[in-house]
Amino acid sequence: MPVADHEVRHDVDTGLSAAEVAQRQADGRTNDIPVRASRSVAEIVRSNIFTRINAIFAVLLAIVLSTGVLIDGMFGLLIIANSVVGIVQEIRAKQTLDRLTIVGQARPRVRRDGITAAVAPNEIVADDVIEMAAGDQVVVDGQVLRAEGLEVDESLLTGESDPIVKQPGDAVMSGSFVASGSGWYRATKVGAQAYAAQLAQEAGKFTLVDSQLRNGVNRILKYITWLLIPAGALSIYNQLHNNRDDLGRALRGMVAALVPMVPEGLILMMSVAFAVGVVRLGRRQCLVNELPAIEGLARVDTVCADKTGTLTENAMRLSEVKPVSDGAAPADGEVPRALAALGASDPRPNASLAAIVEAFPVDPGWEVIATLPFSSARKFSGATLSAAGTPENWVLGAPDVLLAPGSPERAEAERIGATGLRVLLLGRSDREVTAPDAPGRVSPAALVVLEQKIRSDAKETLEYFARQDMAVKVISGDNAVSVGAVARTLGLAGADHPVDARELPAQTEPLAESLEAATVFGRVTPAQKRAMVAALQSRGHAVAMTGDGVNDVLALKDADIGVAMGSGSPAARSVAQIVLLDNKFATLPAVVAEGRRVIGNIERVSTLFLTKTVYSVLLALMVGIPGLIGHPALPYPFLPRHVTLVGWFTIGVPAFVLSLAPNADRARPGFVRRVMRFAIPAGIAIAAASFVAYVLTYPGRGASETELVQASTAALITVIAVSLWVLGIVMRPFVWWKVVLFAAMALLSAGMFVIPLSQRIFQLDPGNGGDRATAFACAAAAIVAVETLRRVFGHRPQPPE
Repeated sequence: MPVADHEVRHDVDTGLSAAEVAQRQADGRTNDIPVRASRSVAEIVRSNIFTRINAIFAVLLAIVLSTGVLIDGMFGLLIIANSVVGIVQEIRAKQTLDRLTIVGQARPRVRRDGITAAVAPNEIVADDVIEMAAGDQVVVDGQVLRAEGLEVDESLLTGESDPIVKQPGDAVMSGSFVASGSGWYRATKVGAQAYAAQLAQEAGKFTLVDSQLRNGVNRILKYITWLLIPAGALSIYNQLHNNRDDLGRALRGMVAALVPMVPEGLILMMSVAFAVGVVRLGRRQCLVNELPAIEGLARVDTVCADKTGTLTENAMRLSEVKPVSDGAAPADGEVPRALAALGASDPRPNASLAAIVEAFPVDPGWEVIATLPFSSARKFSGATLSAAGTPENWVLGAPDVLLAPGSPERAEAERIGATGLRVLLLGRSDREVTAPDAPGRVSPAALVVLEQKIRSDAKETLEYFARQDMAVKVISGDNAVSVGAVARTLGLAGADHPVDARELPAQTEPLAESLEAATVFGRVTPAQKRAMVAALQSRGHAVAMTGDGVNDVLALKDADIGVAMGSGSPAARSVAQIVLLDNKFATLPAVVAEGRRVIGNIERVSTLFLTKTVYSVLLALMVGIPGLIGHPALPYPFLPRHVTLVGWFTIGVPAFVLSLAPNADRARPGFVRRVMRFAIPAGIAIAAASFVAYVLTYPGRGASETELVQASTAALITVIAVSLWVLGIVMRPFVWWKVVLFAAMALLSAGMFVIPLSQRIFQLDPGNGGDRATAFACAAAAIVAVETLRRVFGHRPQPPE
């Protein structure tokens, strides 16, 4: 129901008093949805302690501790390490995200006691009077009090693509945004009652949802979990039934077989790599609203960039006003006064009109009868003004929209625009600007020429994308020739042939073909930007969209990765996964590089962990299956402390370092397939070599404890030697710090076998020369097999750094 005019004016002019605000705060009628860029500390602690891997290790640790041999429970330290490191790194990421979210937070303008001021969203109370203008997001549900050409886009909530005209008394919903015009509304539903409160809360969480990397690892872990049950049953049966071991030794043998099957540090390495990525990007003033964005941008092969605010700076400067006329010439001084009046009629001018206001700041005092705010869809704005009792309809907008083809003024505008300048037409319309068929026939009065400053970092950034084989599509609402001129100065390939989007097909497939063939597109509507993103995605492209205006919101939302500038509209920032708070387009390559580092390094260290999983499963089967089919059974060759030793020096420590190393390889789909294509052959080679070494050195039943330990040591030497070789493959190509890391791991591994104290602690005895020779021979054969299989299955080392 519409609000009475006197009540509307009273509300808009004064708003709530301080006492009324305090009373509502006391009553709890506040917009108390917390600003959450990340999970709470308690949630972080819980999620890092109560994990599947920690649960598995806790059960196995309890089994070992029940035997009374505490040293074999050393792997239990991984529970603490996984939890503590993950908690610390994620809390660091949380602190970074929380700080940046506050910096980049939209602050709605609220009127209280007759004064308008920006406040944090959670400071809004029920019945607050809130201002809204083009680009603003509606932060709480409300009722419109005053509207001036107000159009609200509710597509993010309802799917309705066309903006909805709002009049006083109409409802507005939180989560929608202002497409054009301005107005005021009263907050009717705040906090958890607001329509989009839950959506807004979830959008700001530090999350790993829809991460291809995470999903692939979780799929692997699921299969491994199911493998543990039959492998454990086989091991305990073999130890008790065939080898007649006592229960304690049998349980320790089972745990020794199961522990290395679990890639215990893989989730930790992934969490650390992502969290460190967030912190690193935070130092560059880059806010990651959704964590998969780091991974997703590394997969992007096409970047759709808006011109204004991305390639050029938002601020503009009036360069020239060129009076023109197709009939009666404007009266002397009328054009400057008309421009000043248009600027004064808009309470929240866009960048173009703001430049005009700066040049013509004195309001001539013309009466405003009606206004039409600028819209990206219609490409013009206007006002019906009266200077001396006679109304005149003034419009300001794109010459190629307001003028007929072939007009000399339009041709002149095209000529000026070809130099990279923005050109607007000031003209008189033959009908009121709010008429349904406006603008009607337009009589040109002047061409308004605006200068746009190209970002100093734009050229270098575009060159980076070209070197990385990432296609760049410039899509702008400006004149195609003008956009092409800007792109041409930046050296963008294909900029010599800009395309007017009004000539593009509407169907997805023909549109995709046009997009593949061209680079620069002008006169693109918001709906077309969205359609362009969908068309490129239909061709299998991973698309990133960069923008800062309300006209970019739909495309930002639909793109695989949406990137907004910190100075952009609140609506654009709210839907983007990544916000560049420093407004530097040059930050984008750093985000791409960080994503590639994360994905490339996780793939690298996954190879280490899953190779260990493969050979552990196979070794358990090789040892256990003969006993099931009536052949003499062998005891499991290793103790839990042995697999801890292998894990430390061939996987854990180097994996942690490698997960943080530089890596520029572009992300590709098929993570699990690629990793397993190397891990399975390498795991088979290690399992076969260690089993052969163990069989050849095993003294048989009735042998002394020393002989059994020597056989176990020979098998362990084989495993560590080949695992170190696999580590070397994963490290390639070598640089100085990798050489140091590899040498340190090899020396520490060898030290465990020769230092008397470690021999006693880990029950190692390399004293039998024949056993040592057998171990090294088997290891050498396995290394040859690994290198051969690597070439057969097409595994390639990482590219040079």
